Amino acid sequence: MSEQLKENLEVRGDLTIVLTDKYGHERVYRHTNLVVTSGKTFIAARMVGTPTAMSHMAIGAGTTAPAGGNTTLESELGRVTLTSGTSTGAVVTYIAAFPAGTGTGSVTEAGILNAGSGGTLLCRSVFPVVNKGADDGMSITWQITVS
Repeated sequence: MSEQLKENLEVRGDLTIVLTDKYGHERVYRHTNLVVTSGKTFIAARMVGTPTAMSHMAIGAGTTAPAGGNTTLESELGRVTLTSGTSTGAVVTYIAAFPAGTGTGSVTEAGILNAGSGGTLLCRSVFPVVNKGADDGMSITWQITVS
């Protein structure tokens, strides 16, 4: 009788959004995401170093549930360069800051990409509205766990 070895690799994302108003008051929101098909393909290709590393985070106003075939946000409001990207064990942490005047509006989605425009979408999250006023700053810490 032969024994079959089977491993199930899972990729999960969790994000923490901190909205800071012009008076310094903070509100914290926590959500999960979907690592989309293009993101899984990116992870596999990155193992041999071919695609450009993730470098940007975007926020938007889309409300359609994430799907494996997503390649962009539904309605992008703003995109910024990541302030950091680190890896510890099986967890990659990306952090981005959206200053006052960037991504203003009813924010309901976010994504991680590898370009300042276009690019490959790693993951996408849709969540209840976070109203970002013109004077508000927003930071997002996004952890991707491979288990």
